[in-house]
Amino acid sequence: MNGAACSLSALRIGERGRVRPGSPDHPAFQRLLAIGLLPGTSVQVVQVAPLGDPVEIEFNGMRLSLRKADAAAVEVDRAD
Repeated sequence: MNGAACSLSALRIGERGRVRPGSPDHPAFQRLLAIGLLPGTSVQVVQVAPLGDPVEIEFNGMRLSLRKADAAAVEVDRAD
């Protein structure tokens, strides 16, 4: 399933993805752009809370916890 597009919230712990260009009018996507989660950025899911919310990701050497709804707004291409 490498290279398949999905939302960031669909990745499992340890899986990586590369951020795809998204909808510029989505408020969550705009916030994430502001902190550096840009199209082309490689991300890895580090941890998921027991009930699935929040999702902790790592990118550019930093970790960030996202609400599942915000993670669902980010499309990624699965990577190795």
